[in-house]
Amino acid sequence: MNDHVKPPAAPLKTCPICGKPQSEATRPFCSPRCRDVDLNRWLKGSYVIPGRDDEVDDVE
Repeated sequence: MNDHVKPPAAPLKTCPICGKPQSEATRPFCSPRCRDVDLNRWLKGSYVIPGRDDEVDDVE
């Protein structure tokens, strides 16, 4: 048997914004631009977790 067989490499991870391969310096993004786009989306409130309709706001 061949003892020098390498295990399969992990799949390349991609940038969540544009899909290009990640850069080690800006992980998990490919560039500072994509990192800034993600930050802008967070600051504008584009990323939200929807609540349930049966929740009642406590307004007192």
